[in-house]
Amino acid sequence: MPDPKTSANPLFLRDEDLRQGIELLFFAYRDFTSRGDVILAKQHFGRAHHRVIYFVGRYPEIPVSELLAILAITKQSLSRVLSQLVREGYILQKPGISDRRQRLLQLTEKGRALDRELTTEQRVRIAAAYKDAGAVAVEGFRKVMLGIMDTRARKRFLMKDK
Repeated sequence: MPDPKTSANPLFLRDEDLRQGIELLFFAYRDFTSRGDVILAKQHFGRAHHRVIYFVGRYPEIPVSELLAILAITKQSLSRVLSQLVREGYILQKPGISDRRQRLLQLTEKGRALDRELTTEQRVRIAAAYKDAGAVAVEGFRKVMLGIMDTRARKRFLMKDK
């Protein structure tokens, strides 16, 4: 039987349980991004660059409008980061097939190499944590993460499951 002092009752969460959840997210994010931050700093890039590289790599030929929706940032913020990544040869822009005004983004080989370098340790961390936690905990983690997301973001994942 679980020790009631160490396991949270899902029906009644104390403020301390909630604060610990917040703290766990802060520490996990810090450690999840730390190696990437070092790699990015060498290129004079930041986390915004990482997010753009990640999502352009994850969804090749993603339209700029869809990337804006995923990142939930302004056109001006994306333009600054994207212009630098294009200028330095990490991302290629090309016009859309049916709408030439549309800009489709894809990683260059240089961009794919940086994406691999940035995500390798993160994949290892996630895989080790998943393996250690087990399938039930992984599904619980997924449910918690989906519960934290806003409705629009959550729909992206719920649609993929069908």
